[in-house]
Amino acid sequence: MLELLVIGLRLAQYGGAVILLGTPLFLLYGLRSTDALAQTWPRRLLVAACAVVAVTSAAGLVAQTGVMAGSIVEGMKPASLGFMITGTTLGPAFLLRAGIALAALGLVLIARPSRLLWGILVVAGLGASASFAWTGHGAATQGAGHYPHMIGAILHSWAAALWLGALAALLIMTLRHRSGDSASDRVLHGALHGFSGVGTAAVAVLVLSGLVNSWFTVGVDGIDRLVTTPYGRLLLAKLALFGLMVALAASNRFHLTPDLAEALDDPDDIRSAVARLKRSLALETLIAVALLGVVAVMGTLAPVSAMDMDMGM
Repeated sequence: MLELLVIGLRLAQYGGAVILLGTPLFLLYGLRSTDALAQTWPRRLLVAACAVVAVTSAAGLVAQTGVMAGSIVEGMKPASLGFMITGTTLGPAFLLRAGIALAALGLVLIARPSRLLWGILVVAGLGASASFAWTGHGAATQGAGHYPHMIGAILHSWAAALWLGALAALLIMTLRHRSGDSASDRVLHGALHGFSGVGTAAVAVLVLSGLVNSWFTVGVDGIDRLVTTPYGRLLLAKLALFGLMVALAASNRFHLTPDLAEALDDPDDIRSAVARLKRSLALETLIAVALLGVVAVMGTLAPVSAMDMDMGM
């Protein structure tokens, strides 16, 4: 039961962090300043994301301490928490993530929406997302591979947040879209067009950093054990989900976005184009949530390379 709690809290932290980084970044590059400032939903979304990251990071510290101490009751004791904070890299990472989220939450609540605010939130999101590297497998790699693995893990988390945070923003925009409003139609098309190139770059970084991470968590000798170990099977499931997301993203970019552009001057066509886009983005978002769930479980398992070491011993 405690392990399931840890997984659920990890998933919530991932979800909040990708929005904290990816959504304000999208507002900076995906929309014109006037169009971005006219949107009313970003503030509520960012408040929720910051609150979720802050609360679940603090709860995650207690839950992870409970796993190491043997029970949630032991995990809540000051001595156990003190050891986690001062004697491991996990504790400080949880506290850093919670602190960043709380600071970002206060800023969103008191400051007016602006490009400066979104830029500060992007920096906060970079810090929160990077902190996952210290609570993942990257921190466990020893020797010469430690820093390359950490860098790969950080880049992977940043690229994922860039993509998924923008995906959340695009889905909200399509759900709130007003049919027949030509200005709204053009803003939506501009947002999709603005994301297309950045999304391609994010996928490229995800692939490259994923290869780096797999070198350390699986290795050449562990490829044949991908189907025989829990971590390996989940990695294959993650790759399958990632492939589905890439296929949907490619369809959005090369088919649905051009269709939307062609339909801008026809009310009937625009409604149909937006409906197709809405279904595609909703499906892509569901797959993204499933993928983050898989990653949350993978973070609690020993990687294939660690099992190889145990077998060698």
